[in-house]
Amino acid sequence: MSTVDEGAPPADEAQARRREQRGWCWYDWANSVFPTSVTTVFGSLYLTSVAATAAEADTATNGPTPCVDAAGDGNRLVNCDISLFGLHLPAGSLWGYLLSVATVIQVLVVPLMGAIADRSTNKKPLLAGFAIGGSVATAAMALVSGGNWGLGVVLFTLGNIGYGTSVVIYYSYLPEIAAADERDRLSTNGWAFGYLGGGVALALQLAVYLFRDSIGITEGQAAQIAFVTSGVWWSLFTLIPLRRLRGHHDRSHLAPVEGSALTAGFRELRDTLRHAKAFPLTLAFLGTYLIYTDGIATVANVSAQYGSEELGFETDVLITTILIVQFVAFIGGLLHGQVAKRVGAKKTIMGSLAVWVVVVGFAYFVQAGQALQFYALAGGIGLVLGGTNALSRSLFSQMVPPGKEAQYFSVYEIGERATSWLGPLLFAVMASMTGSYRYAIISLVVFFVIGLVLMAFVPVRRAIAAVGNRPPDLL
Repeated sequence: MSTVDEGAPPADEAQARRREQRGWCWYDWANSVFPTSVTTVFGSLYLTSVAATAAEADTATNGPTPCVDAAGDGNRLVNCDISLFGLHLPAGSLWGYLLSVATVIQVLVVPLMGAIADRSTNKKPLLAGFAIGGSVATAAMALVSGGNWGLGVVLFTLGNIGYGTSVVIYYSYLPEIAAADERDRLSTNGWAFGYLGGGVALALQLAVYLFRDSIGITEGQAAQIAFVTSGVWWSLFTLIPLRRLRGHHDRSHLAPVEGSALTAGFRELRDTLRHAKAFPLTLAFLGTYLIYTDGIATVANVSAQYGSEELGFETDVLITTILIVQFVAFIGGLLHGQVAKRVGAKKTIMGSLAVWVVVVGFAYFVQAGQALQFYALAGGIGLVLGGTNALSRSLFSQMVPPGKEAQYFSVYEIGERATSWLGPLLFAVMASMTGSYRYAIISLVVFFVIGLVLMAFVPVRRAIAAVGNRPPDLL
């Protein structure tokens, strides 16, 4: 828990606590612009285009044939290869490889930074450093132009590290600023607020992108503006939690640090991984979470592809769908918090997973060209998208040994990324085997059914008590 002045009146402390919690929620608002605008929308579009430009220039100069639309379908990435360390890969595959490499680097960096954060009595400088660093790298992506896609790769990787590490440090504040009975409400409020922030930022950027001809800019310039505004948005709103979070937290229960914070971080991480098996119930919940969150991420990520390839929708419908998901997720996050307040986090998560089964089942029956049905599907996804993960975050925070919050949340985040290939793989395999995206989308139900069954058997109250924390009154 946060340390307080012994002479502070209880009323003053309660007010300061609420102020700190409200400030904490603002980082969800601040950082959501990176996964929403940069990773999901503009990053893939712009860097792929820049890579294609580089490939065209290279083949025109050195190759026998410049990149052409060989198939006549408007795809200029056919026969366009870029070179990296002597290897040749299609320009159109750059983004997929970049996401994979950036995730691997994150896996190596984030747990170590989490261990260092847990050893610090003031985590705010670490939060500030990674958040501001990530936002600067994001804004600098606007400098990528012509064919210098390599600069874009470096800057996106740095932004991804800043995002992942800052989120882990941010999560680790949850058990320190909120009592057991407060965390579900605080986590769902933060998550909902994040979806609202990401939606507002994306709506403004898409307005510039869609009306670019009217304001006299190119498609590429609209994407560059999106990068700059994303970086400014992220850094500007990060100032609110940095101002309101109280930096110093009690670490007296930890063993004295020997050597530098870096070497202590390595030792702490090694010990955490070695002793995690002492809390099998925490690991059981984590394993269950990793199954159903893979299903959640896959549904969110393939929805646009499903709408485009299987249902035949144009870009305007897909953009509208993205915005519907963002804004309905805000309502869904708040709703999950209210339900959890009455029936408990575990039961609410289980109910949410049951709704996911219904939503994915409905996706199978959406008719091609029926935009209203697709919008209803987007609303259903948004309703359970944020709340399921928000309550999982708060429930996991209860099962973390005191003093190891950032390390366990590092494992939480990295585990999510390490297993995130299962859903897309199943989707791709089913689409290839059946020749239909409908069978591919319905196959994702398995993640939610398995998650629901496993969650029913996880004794969360015992898991919380096993790490030495007080279980909330209602679970």
